[in-house]
Amino acid sequence: MIRANATPKQLADYVESNPNKLGGEPVFVRSRVPVRILFDHLRDGLTIEQFLEGFEGVTREQAEAVLELGETELLRQVTSR
Repeated sequence: MIRANATPKQLADYVESNPNKLGGEPVFVRSRVPVRILFDHLRDGLTIEQFLEGFEGVTREQAEAVLELGETELLRQVTSR
């Protein structure tokens, strides 16, 4: 959830897609860690902490921002119907 006085998060600040990096698969900025791996970990019942321990190139801020942006987009799509 975006807090009052907070700058809205932009996906491009946290995720990039470059055809020369993993064939264009979305990865966390400044890493080669696919965003998909975060969702795979959570789906498998692991915590954000466990994900971060396994992928030190990803920050907590990045992981939380991706989840927050995903939530925001999902809710936007559902409520815009």
